[in-house]
Amino acid sequence: MIEHGGRYLVMGLLSPGSLAWAIGQTVSSLGGKVFYTVQNETLKKRYLDSSRELSDSERAGLEVVLCDVADEKQVESAVHGAAPLAGVVHSVAYANPKTCLGDEFHTDAKEDILRSYEVSCVSLAAVARHAAKAMPDGGSIVALSFDTTHAYAGYNWMGVHKSALESLVRHLARRHGRDGIRVNAVSAGPVFTPASSKIPGFETILDAWKSRAPLGWDPSADKQAVADAVAFLLGPRSTRITGQVLAVDGGAAIVGGELLGYERPPAGNAPQSTGKE
Repeated sequence: MIEHGGRYLVMGLLSPGSLAWAIGQTVSSLGGKVFYTVQNETLKKRYLDSSRELSDSERAGLEVVLCDVADEKQVESAVHGAAPLAGVVHSVAYANPKTCLGDEFHTDAKEDILRSYEVSCVSLAAVARHAAKAMPDGGSIVALSFDTTHAYAGYNWMGVHKSALESLVRHLARRHGRDGIRVNAVSAGPVFTPASSKIPGFETILDAWKSRAPLGWDPSADKQAVADAVAFLLGPRSTRITGQVLAVDGGAAIVGGELLGYERPPAGNAPQSTGKE
């Protein structure tokens, strides 16, 4: 599933509760060498260095690079510092919850909208441009998205930017095919992370998900299902897949309305990911 000994850059780590962490740990367990990026030293100290979820030996073994994806020089430095790369994960998104999210879609905070667009979408293009130089033998880039076929209350401008991100994935896939680089996205169902805790109305989105997913959905355990899908797209078993958005959401995105009582999986019987190949 993963190129054994290959080097992988997982961008967007905040804490051991992040989706980026689940992805990196999965890649590592399958034999990959993982490098993480964290936005800045302040966040690293607050959420990673002081985390009680990590032992001293685990913390000492992490390869962490500081990188604000809105600064292209930092992107270039992070990518080439981890080169040669077999794959890159773009698990990065940001929106000011006071202006870009919440009860009202309209806002005068255009600078916040543009900042969110730059970090959540445009940065992937910069990552791909520099990653192409760090993948002399080709490789894979995977971005993290969220259902763009529906408009969710409170998600607002982040939903708009995720739609743009998925379009960008297709354009980058076309551009970098000549380089032997695949570019895809995983559209994950709602999971508990430090980032999702900042989304107004997240519990409402989660409740809707549970009423629509034919396979069921666990916002904690199913981080692993998302990580498994990312690992698949990063590895050599997906060599002819590019420009695609793979939904890992328990099937919720394809259901119109809500599941009827007889369609819902029994509690506790939803398929569980093992995290193994």
